[in-house]
Amino acid sequence: MRLLLPATCAIGLLFSINSAQAVGCLSGGAAGAAVGHMAGHHGAVGAAAGCAIGHHEHKKQQQQSSNGKEQSASGKEKNQQTH
Repeated sequence: MRLLLPATCAIGLLFSINSAQAVGCLSGGAAGAAVGHMAGHHGAVGAAAGCAIGHHEHKKQQQQSSNGKEQSASGKEKNQQTH
């Protein structure tokens, strides 16, 4: 019974997260839950922290890749203008 409420909440959260958020959250949450469990049975806290960190890192990675694409596209435009 102690695990029923947290498990229900976790399942509800998984279904409410859209796919863009789920990429970083699921992988980070899984890693955070494992680390939190090993560090004194704090799996839920670790999962929440891992989810937040994973989502942040995924967002940062997406921004870096989109910035790289924009810079390469603007570089091509400059090369075409000079030729």
